[in-house]
Amino acid sequence: MDDIRDLVAHTAREGGFTEKDIYSLQLAADEAASNIIEHAYLGVSDASIDIGCDMQSDLIVITMHDTGQSFDPAKVKKPNLEADLSDRQIGGLGIYLMRKLMDEVSYESNLTGNLLTMTKRRR
Repeated sequence: MDDIRDLVAHTAREGGFTEKDIYSLQLAADEAASNIIEHAYLGVSDASIDIGCDMQSDLIVITMHDTGQSFDPAKVKKPNLEADLSDRQIGGLGIYLMRKLMDEVSYESNLTGNLLTMTKRRR
């Protein structure tokens, strides 16, 4: 995970993002990779994630490709942030955080695997 955070931070700094934005980008990437490891690759010990992080003008694009189990992000319930902590469901914040921290999050699954693409425009 440190390598992912380092890659995102390096690319974002070179692209002119603020330290606050860099933290948000790292958090979104960390959540995405954690979800892939925990859900797509559940029980798989020799799995890999191909990660890309590039600047396209004033836009950072983070991609993660895996060959694990696919899922439908539309079926993930929005967390109830108003509920008491003791009443909240465990998990479910990863996708919520990615969507809040990034300008756009897209997911597609096909015969070659799963592709998550997250983008954020430099302000």
